[in-house]
Amino acid sequence: MTRYLDLGTELARAVLAGERAAGSELPSVRDLATAEATTTATASRAYRYLADHGVISLEPRRRARVSHDGPAAARRLLGGTRTFRLAGSDDPAMSLLVRHLGDRVSVVPARGSLHGLAAVAANTADGATAHLRHHTGVYNAPFARAVLRGRQPALLHLWRREQGLLLPAGNPRGITDIRQVRGLRVAKRSPGTGTRVLLDHALEVAGVAPDEVGGPEFGSHLEVALAVAAGAADAGLAVRAAAVDLDLGFLPVAWETYDLVLSADALDTAAPLVEALSDPGVRAAITGLGGYDLGEAGVVDHLAEGQRTLLPVSAHE
Repeated sequence: MTRYLDLGTELARAVLAGERAAGSELPSVRDLATAEATTTATASRAYRYLADHGVISLEPRRRARVSHDGPAAARRLLGGTRTFRLAGSDDPAMSLLVRHLGDRVSVVPARGSLHGLAAVAANTADGATAHLRHHTGVYNAPFARAVLRGRQPALLHLWRREQGLLLPAGNPRGITDIRQVRGLRVAKRSPGTGTRVLLDHALEVAGVAPDEVGGPEFGSHLEVALAVAAGAADAGLAVRAAAVDLDLGFLPVAWETYDLVLSADALDTAAPLVEALSDPGVRAAITGLGGYDLGEAGVVDHLAEGQRTLLPVSAHE
């Protein structure tokens, strides 16, 4: 077992046994490292591991303390029953994956990539799915580095997916370019979602100010597709899978990277997601939705170290 995990486990056992009472201060990182004959980096990582699991609380310029519900959190951690708290972007394939995982994953109510990242920063979620394009053209990594600064930020790659304009069946307006949506009712995702960011970016690149394009806002790709299918909107940006479900027209806009943003300490807890991606039936169901590429599923980018590893996903494409 990695040394920081050994140390974290020892401290969790002490909390569970009552040797470290709720609310009590813990040694400084330096003192802990000295007492355990290890490095300050390892001691700091052990504290972060316990904080991410709710056993202790960390505040700037103050010593770590055992959380109010530290004993219960320690019991969950040591029992190996901790549920992965997932926030972030709406996605049909992720919904399929969550259903497959059952109670091993708990969905945190934070709509969209940006709100999901905020939940990870606040430690109310262990990881957030995101598909955010930075102004440099890089997906997700710059945002993960900013949100998880000092917490070993990592990206667990899930898949690439195709987004585009959903259009009524038969494309009666003959739309072949995103510039043609000016003046139409365009179904939009809510502010804070990666799809809304993508739509605004695509419009700006095409020379159309996003404010020139009006239309209702929705919380999911399915709702965007339903609005177009019902005639409540003339077009809308969503994943190809949403168009397939309702036999809608689809004008491709972009392939984007869809990642799980999390700290390296949370990778163990995210193991059920990786295990599910190794299930041939799950993989077939995802690709069968249309517009998905699982070629890098299970690849982890450790952003602080600049290293890339591959978690064990069988039948890796």
